[in-house]
Amino acid sequence: MRDFDAIEAEAEAEPGGEPEAGIEAEAYEIEADEAEAGLRADSPGEERDRDKLSVSAPKTWATGAPAVVHALRYALGQTSPKRTALTLLNINQAKGFDCPGCAWPEPPAGQRHRNEYCENGAKHISDEATSRRVTAEFFRRYSVDELSRKSDRWLNQQGRLTEPMVLREGAEHYEPIGWDEALDLLARELRALDHPDEALFYTSGRLANEPAFLLQLFARAFGTNNLPDCSNMCHESSGSALNETLGIGKGSVSLDDLYDADLVFVVGQNPGTNHPRMLSALEETKRRGGRVVAVNPLPEAGLLRFKHPQKARGVIGRGTDIADQFLQIRPGGDLALFQALNLLLVEAEDKEPGTVLDREFIDAHTTGYDAFADHIRTTSWDDVLRATGLSRDEMEQVHARVLESRSVIVCWAMGLTQHKHGVPTIREVVNFLLLRGNIGRPGAGVCPVRGHSNVQGDRTMGIWERVPQPFLDRLGREFRFTAPTAHGLDSVDSIRAMRDGRARLFVGVAGNFVRATPDSAATERALRNCRLTAHISTKLNRSHAVCGRTALILPTLGRSDRDVQTGGEQFMTVEDSMSEVHTTRGRLAPASPHLLSEVSIISRLARRVLGEKPDIPWEEFEADYDTVRDRIARVVDGFEDFNARVRRPGGFRLPNPVNSKVFRTPSGKAVFTANDFTLLEAPEGHLVLQTLRSHDQWNTIPYAMDDRYRGIKGSRHIVMVNPADLAALGFADGTLVDLVSVWSDGSERRADGFRVVGYPTPPGSAAAYYPETNVLVPLDSVADISNTPTSKSVIVRLERAAEREPV
Repeated sequence: MRDFDAIEAEAEAEPGGEPEAGIEAEAYEIEADEAEAGLRADSPGEERDRDKLSVSAPKTWATGAPAVVHALRYALGQTSPKRTALTLLNINQAKGFDCPGCAWPEPPAGQRHRNEYCENGAKHISDEATSRRVTAEFFRRYSVDELSRKSDRWLNQQGRLTEPMVLREGAEHYEPIGWDEALDLLARELRALDHPDEALFYTSGRLANEPAFLLQLFARAFGTNNLPDCSNMCHESSGSALNETLGIGKGSVSLDDLYDADLVFVVGQNPGTNHPRMLSALEETKRRGGRVVAVNPLPEAGLLRFKHPQKARGVIGRGTDIADQFLQIRPGGDLALFQALNLLLVEAEDKEPGTVLDREFIDAHTTGYDAFADHIRTTSWDDVLRATGLSRDEMEQVHARVLESRSVIVCWAMGLTQHKHGVPTIREVVNFLLLRGNIGRPGAGVCPVRGHSNVQGDRTMGIWERVPQPFLDRLGREFRFTAPTAHGLDSVDSIRAMRDGRARLFVGVAGNFVRATPDSAATERALRNCRLTAHISTKLNRSHAVCGRTALILPTLGRSDRDVQTGGEQFMTVEDSMSEVHTTRGRLAPASPHLLSEVSIISRLARRVLGEKPDIPWEEFEADYDTVRDRIARVVDGFEDFNARVRRPGGFRLPNPVNSKVFRTPSGKAVFTANDFTLLEAPEGHLVLQTLRSHDQWNTIPYAMDDRYRGIKGSRHIVMVNPADLAALGFADGTLVDLVSVWSDGSERRADGFRVVGYPTPPGSAAAYYPETNVLVPLDSVADISNTPTSKSVIVRLERAAEREPV
């Protein structure tokens, strides 16, 4: 431990300067001791961490040598040095396995670094490659009730699942069950439903293309389009807006476009934590002369300065300044910002016709410009300034940068999508790009950054409750059945259906549905209302402790595990955020001999449920995944000659018609839209809260209790509030409070026991971590059109925890 701490303290220091504040060896000793003890099975979970909080100044740079140290520390706490080396040398390599973390793309196969991964990617794959195991003895020791009271981190740290388990009706403990019996039980329950729409098949983005294709095939052959997924809760607003305006719900740019852009907007996202390899791409943008505008409520270290850990300037040098301009916007103010920028562009064109906008592009390839322009001219600067918290001068500076730039890209993540007006915001981003022809040419375009490995690929494979009819027609022709045409249920509507008794069986393939969804109490009641819940998983999570009358845990191979079937060793494929499709092939011995691949589980279940009809060769699919890819090639656009093309080093990129200026909209053109202005303001004595990840977190699972870049250590039960707001509200830094969300229908939600941390948030706003604060978001608070939970715009008040009275 002393060696790690010494290296870490030295690494944190600026060249020639002192270590940054907050490097506390004692805190790390406690964390490492807990990891070695498996987080002590008798620990009371999250409650014990609330009094260990220490706070230092937020960092002004990200990555560098400390990221390497933290990644190695975590990896070696999970498994042996040999297994760690084998894992890290194969992650994101052309013949290795794809990182199961974020969906940021890799450089071409011949141009990748031998260590083509980030700190959090290394932690995530080490988490999967752990040597810890959850056995039948573990479930004999802990009842489901006891597991339900453990923290997310504690559950995850117990290790890999090793054999199928069942919780029988009325029982308190899971017990072992054989694969045949488990799948027979699940099949019987599916066949016993009154209608196929009473079943739900949920997936997270960890699922690779081949099992995703088979899952949607099975669900539709069974008779339902109930295929909710994690995208419903994250990027559905992106898909809705892009499909409407451009005709395809994906980004249009490549890594080369990002490198060559004159100006890149990074809006509502934190690359330093959620997809750190994006920082190396932005560094290349800067090296080639491009500029970056960061738009975010919090000043994120990675967008201020990046120290590349694989380059000398990132280890012993100062690194690279990323953002040329940082706009600290109020939560939900992005629609107003882009309307202001669009107003400035239209007014500049009015003054000097033909010199500002790309009229040739607008006239040839778009529709709706005149109505848009008339609407944008009504924009009120007073409303813009109130909504954004920015000055007009700041927006004029951005406008000047836009006028100087030939090619512009806008990147965004959930900071834009998880608002009631998320869809109009992204439509306004598209308007902004269309005005100067920044769609469909090199160095320009839309770049929604997905935060989960294959969530985009799953959607391409048909994991979508509203898949277009042409896909259903091709699927039906290929497998000789009539696919259901009625739209299915998304994630939020699935919870409502379980709550109301309209859905009675839930199958979760990867992911942690309970903790990924809003309104935690309502979600848990809904799942407990089911006849059966089944989870196909690699590791333990809270969803396994929130059970229907009967529950199954079906353990599966991880991304890093070797997959051998009767047809030999198999590989699978994934699609990243930029539509690159490539192979992923596990290299490690499986965590248990009792594990099945997701392809095997789905195929064996489908045979039991569907029998011989329709004519689907499930046994062939399980034996040889090439046979699955042959069918994908005949059903899914862009996958022609799939097996041959994906075997080329690095795979291939799916075509995006937008880049050929082909827009699959009803008019055949890109669509300008008029978007109503939305002003999000908290009543007096309240704040606008956004939920977010800590640095040491992947989706719903924390790896540690720290948020290193924000200077917060030892607790996740904190709420970040501007010091001026704290003074106005009468709270001292460190006060223990309850968070109470208030809603237009008069309802309230409460999250108890959070420490107040003075932090540079925009005035009138606050921030706290999810999933701890998911309880504050009602099931019915969703974005218009996309039905995405509004987790980035929650009106809250703070109550002193001891008094339970509002201040």
